[in-house]
Amino acid sequence: MGRLKQILTGKLMFVLISILLQLFLLISMIYRVSEIIYINYFLSFLSYVIVIYVINSRINMVFKLAWCVLILAFPVLGGVLYILFGGRLVPKKLRIESTLSLNETKGLVYQDEDVYKSFEEKSDYNIKKIFDYGEIVGVFPIFNNSEITYLELGEVKWKAMLEELSKAKYFIFLEYFIIKDGVMWQSILDILKEKVKDGVEVKIIFDDFGAASTLAKDYDIELEKYGIEALRFNRLRPALLVQMNNRDHRKICVIDNNVAFCGGINIGDEYINVEERFGHWKDSAVMIKGEAVWGFTVMFFQIYRYLKDETIDFEKYRIPCVPIKNDTFVQPYYDSPTDGENVGLNIHLNLINNAKKYVYIHTPYLVIDENIKYSLMLAAKSGVDVRITTPHIPDKKYVFQITRYNYEELIEAGVKIYEYTPGFLHSKSIVVDGEVGMCGTINMDFRSYFHHYECGVLFYNSDAVKDMYEDQMNVFEVSELITLEKCKNVNIIVKFIRVVLNLIAPLL
Repeated sequence: MGRLKQILTGKLMFVLISILLQLFLLISMIYRVSEIIYINYFLSFLSYVIVIYVINSRINMVFKLAWCVLILAFPVLGGVLYILFGGRLVPKKLRIESTLSLNETKGLVYQDEDVYKSFEEKSDYNIKKIFDYGEIVGVFPIFNNSEITYLELGEVKWKAMLEELSKAKYFIFLEYFIIKDGVMWQSILDILKEKVKDGVEVKIIFDDFGAASTLAKDYDIELEKYGIEALRFNRLRPALLVQMNNRDHRKICVIDNNVAFCGGINIGDEYINVEERFGHWKDSAVMIKGEAVWGFTVMFFQIYRYLKDETIDFEKYRIPCVPIKNDTFVQPYYDSPTDGENVGLNIHLNLINNAKKYVYIHTPYLVIDENIKYSLMLAAKSGVDVRITTPHIPDKKYVFQITRYNYEELIEAGVKIYEYTPGFLHSKSIVVDGEVGMCGTINMDFRSYFHHYECGVLFYNSDAVKDMYEDQMNVFEVSELITLEKCKNVNIIVKFIRVVLNLIAPLL
């Protein structure tokens, strides 16, 4: 009841009600104006012109289909809504300022030619293609002299994170979509307070939407009292603005440029199974040590620089790493809705398309376009063992229905679908052929692929790949293999709901 009261009386509910009220007034105004016959004719004609424009635009096909259906079903309303929101995935101010920040920090990371030559010698053609995309298009260099540790549960990551935070001497950077008050956060905050007293620089970024129902509205000010610099990303406003759609979904912890954490785990008690919300919470992350951590240090500054318009001495934070000598190759990467490149989506496609033996995927949501679906089906039809594990107990029921809508066609093509029966699977990881692993924040859905700021890390020739594979095998043992018969044995009303939800999924 306490959590429900917090949600109902919190900032998020106020913003949501305000936006819905504005949307209602906008729709009412459109219909009132359209009662004038000549205006109605004009808006209807304009809507059909917009449909032609949308069909010939360069946006993803699923967005084209969703908008065309909406406009043709409601010609006057749909056309006006597209003019206001459809062609603006990212508002101008956010796009320009965040792009400036990204460009300013891009020069801080570069590809070491000796490292790349070593990677080229040790990897085969398919693996090279996976990493080359990020290096060429995204300017995401490949690092070596780095160590990856796979953390198979939120509890494991929490313990490792507390241990590393307690060793900090220079700085701690935290960037999370959700920070929720509770056992996990208080244990971290206790260390941060002590570290500030010891002269350690602590900076925190959290998404205003993600924290709207979990933290007090002035919590950033409270943290400042402890000497912790706290910044909210993309503050929620009670206004019908397209920029409210772009969230910082990243989960990053960087310590002294020597240790970094990345993965699906936010800071909240459900992520470490102290609080049970949807059964057992299965998540994962990786701990990175060595030279690759600089990639995450720079990554943090990309958002920080956007939020804080000031001159920063970046070299101050390039603290020498504890020497690590091995043949592991690591590629940290990020995805931004402002750069015109769907990095998260394309890396997923590259991992699937270049698999030779198997590709095993953990994802909480399976809300995919035809590109991903076709790649999964083609891989399975080509003899690759394709397995996808999703939750059995969902956190968002409407998304779960879309996820299950996509099962049937994939299973018919030979893809094996599992549902994690103990509860909710929130992990975002992929392992390919026992050689390449990927862990990050990117869900297999439209929000992660097109709207949010995301991050991840690819790694090759690491024991973490083996550990990730073993974790996937353990998850299969406690998961239900979904059969084609079960997919078809659904009543017609549920089928209809799934079809409609899948159609409008890109607009949700």
